[in-house]
Amino acid sequence: MSRARVLVMNSALGPLDYRVPADMEVEPGSIVVAPLGPRQLLGVVWEADRLKSDSEVGDNRLRNLLAKADAAPIGAPLRRLVEWTSDYYLAPPAAVMRMTLASTSALEGTKLVIEYRASGEVPDRLTPQRAQALERIGDRQGLIRELATIADVSEGVIRGLVKAGAIRAIEMDVDSPYPRPDPDHAPPELSPDQHAAAERLAADVAAARFEPTLLDGVTGSGKTEVYFEAVARAVRDGRQTLVLLPEIALTEPFLRRFADRFGCEPVAWHSGLRSTQRRRAWRAIQSGQALVTVGARSALFLPYRDLGLIVVDEAHEVSFKQEDGVHYHARDVAVMRAKFEDCPVVLASATPAIETRQQVAQGRYAEVRLPARYGAAEMPAIAAIDLIAEPPERGRWLAPRLVAEMRDNLDRGDQSLLFLNRRGYAPLTLCRACGHRFQCPNCTAWMVEHRLTRRIACHHCGHAEPTPRLCPECQNEDSLVACGPGVERIADEVAALFPQARVAVVTSDTIWSPAKAAEFVGRMEAGEIDVVVGTQLVTKGYHFPNLTLVGVVDADLGLEGGDLRAAERTFQQIRQVSGRAGRGDKPGRVFIQTHSPGASVMQALVTGDADAFYAAETQARRDAGAPPFGRYAAIIVSSEDQAAASETARLIGRAAPREEGLAVYGPAPAPLAMLRGRHRFRLLVHARRTLDVQDAIRDWLGELVWPAKVRVAVDVDPYSFL
Repeated sequence: MSRARVLVMNSALGPLDYRVPADMEVEPGSIVVAPLGPRQLLGVVWEADRLKSDSEVGDNRLRNLLAKADAAPIGAPLRRLVEWTSDYYLAPPAAVMRMTLASTSALEGTKLVIEYRASGEVPDRLTPQRAQALERIGDRQGLIRELATIADVSEGVIRGLVKAGAIRAIEMDVDSPYPRPDPDHAPPELSPDQHAAAERLAADVAAARFEPTLLDGVTGSGKTEVYFEAVARAVRDGRQTLVLLPEIALTEPFLRRFADRFGCEPVAWHSGLRSTQRRRAWRAIQSGQALVTVGARSALFLPYRDLGLIVVDEAHEVSFKQEDGVHYHARDVAVMRAKFEDCPVVLASATPAIETRQQVAQGRYAEVRLPARYGAAEMPAIAAIDLIAEPPERGRWLAPRLVAEMRDNLDRGDQSLLFLNRRGYAPLTLCRACGHRFQCPNCTAWMVEHRLTRRIACHHCGHAEPTPRLCPECQNEDSLVACGPGVERIADEVAALFPQARVAVVTSDTIWSPAKAAEFVGRMEAGEIDVVVGTQLVTKGYHFPNLTLVGVVDADLGLEGGDLRAAERTFQQIRQVSGRAGRGDKPGRVFIQTHSPGASVMQALVTGDADAFYAAETQARRDAGAPPFGRYAAIIVSSEDQAAASETARLIGRAAPREEGLAVYGPAPAPLAMLRGRHRFRLLVHARRTLDVQDAIRDWLGELVWPAKVRVAVDVDPYSFL
């Protein structure tokens, strides 16, 4: 090639053409360094007939490529995925490609790094903190700050152990190979249903063809053990597997389960990795040496050399939808990646989304079902507590019946879980003297009090400040009052009711890394926690045999806000958290506190009749032409200048296409009218299923011009309506 079309990593530009120097050989997929004005940008060589260039110029005006990275070319299946994602979600190709080149250091030469691990020696001066550090670190290895986080001690304690010889420095190659999983290390004993399901999935892997399959199993049915057998088949064939998880906090428990089955941990990919770890993982994935990767949604765009299987665990989870940047849904993009790679994809869930169920009904996806829990474990008994008939005591949030059940559970030595999907102490703080409410200065949202950290914070932009002693409006002291409960307030109530109980608050504020998640799991398994009070972080992925009681503090919370998926999400969330109870030999009980025990979603949860609930929800969607029977797309206009944002939104609204089967609602101020200092307006596009809504929006917005200070984002298949 003497001329190359390059997708440069600048979302504001399209592909550009460059001259290939005589001493450089490139091909489609080659990673190169290209000049752009005085700057140097990474880019990927692309097929000229697939992406239109913004620089259709003669050969004599082209600039030379500067360098070619020491990495294999990006494969054709991944390039096709970038094109599809860009086209479907109306995102610049460079913004999608940037997720593939997520580790620029991976394109550099060999590197060495100093890490630390326990030497086995006990220091002469063994303080309680040093003993705790050595116990929790065990045989782990990492940087000093990482070991301090794992041990929950200061970096000074770790440095002291290094000086004492209890922890030693090790020089290691950043790109050292990962251990190879052993598919025959510890095969599980499967039930007949599990065995049949595992055989089916393993056969799809052996066939090496595209086959999307829904693995629909009740909580505790052993879905992980089943798809592990498909992973084992891929490992035997020398092909790569990707397992997607919805939460970073689930990574550590999964790594342990995987190591028990395969004798070593898989390659992890998530935002908590340091740059050298990301580099090592990226290079091992691209070379094909990393046979199994587990990660968050961004792992979907890594350059796997030979994918043989994709698994999306907890495939119904809303967190698979990316809300910033490229608004993609990892579940749907995973299916498309499997299609381009020509490999099977497994969507595992106890509560599949209606969109996935509809694909099964239409015959596009296969289905494998696990209708019963593994072994002697049975599904928990579920009861609703009518908060109108059985209200909590004044100033409390737990109904008397739930309190009595918790007391019985504590007396038996069993563990309990209270679920409330609301972080912090209280969702609203106001002054009882003047009525002042604490609102975020950057967002149209109330500040949430966090008493554990003594701060009030915005959960949308992250703004935080110390909890004030005086009301900023009237200067009254001790006049601030918390309104409504958050998990910290429920934890305080539990501590007041049961002073002897050991209580743990589990949210993204307390479990922010895989190491913290591992610490929580270890304490639960050791019986060091009696009552867990948590958000959606504890609804999935955890297996605690001694946890026998689940209480849902406010089951109606998720039904607020007018979201089209509100009932489905509430059902999924409560069904998932209910599944944490009774996973061992002991029976489980679940109590759902609600003001509407007669609501269809509450009745479905109590009776366990999921099919009837999904049938009614599906019919309601069909009648409304809502997804999956129709198409939605949101257009979000934002700017620091409210007038400019409003005028641009009206401009877009006036130019809306008038086409049969397409309706445009708005513009209107977004429910979250200001976010991170930007004023926001929304338009909602509703189209029939057969209409190409992407082309309609592309043509519509492509003819308009708005000020540079205004940002216009398109969210195809939106999940958030804020």
